[in-house]
Amino acid sequence: MYIIVGLGNPEPQYSRTRHNMGFDVINKLAEKNDIKLNKTKFNAIYGTGSINGEKVILVKPQTFMNLSGDSVVQFVNFYKIPLQNLIIIYDDMDTEISKIRVRAKGGPGSHNGMKSVVSRLGSEDFARIRVGIGKPINDFDRINYVIGHIPDEEYMELQKGEELAVEAAIYWLTKGIDNVMNKFNIKG
Repeated sequence: MYIIVGLGNPEPQYSRTRHNMGFDVINKLAEKNDIKLNKTKFNAIYGTGSINGEKVILVKPQTFMNLSGDSVVQFVNFYKIPLQNLIIIYDDMDTEISKIRVRAKGGPGSHNGMKSVVSRLGSEDFARIRVGIGKPINDFDRINYVIGHIPDEEYMELQKGEELAVEAAIYWLTKGIDNVMNKFNIKG
């Protein structure tokens, strides 16, 4: 069994914001694989199903971004999921819009949701897909940038990154993290 978690803030208030790229990817994975996100447990909305023959749990924590780890650790512990069967999907300012970065493990960087996940799991040894949202023009405007409204033209570009993240998550289930990194990471 695998757990795929998308980080974000509770919808609908924060839907269509850069900080909800993780939720958007989970929504697209669910739709593409006919998995209903209609259950609630551990402060999350989730759904169970199968993708390419692998049993999966798709999770959207409802704790707000900065406390995402509270929900994630409960799912991992309850279902006794080894960390190699967990992948976290989230927005990343250090990755260009319409691109993704995949890592097998590593620190949380400046992302508060990932800081919470790493802290609560007590480990950095789990896979992650970072969906590029680019950087704000003014560095001091980071909060408004990640939770503010996205213009239509930019939203279409962001969706390209979401689609890549969906493909990468599906590929991860059957090919493993090393193959995902080789196929999807930006070269150069």
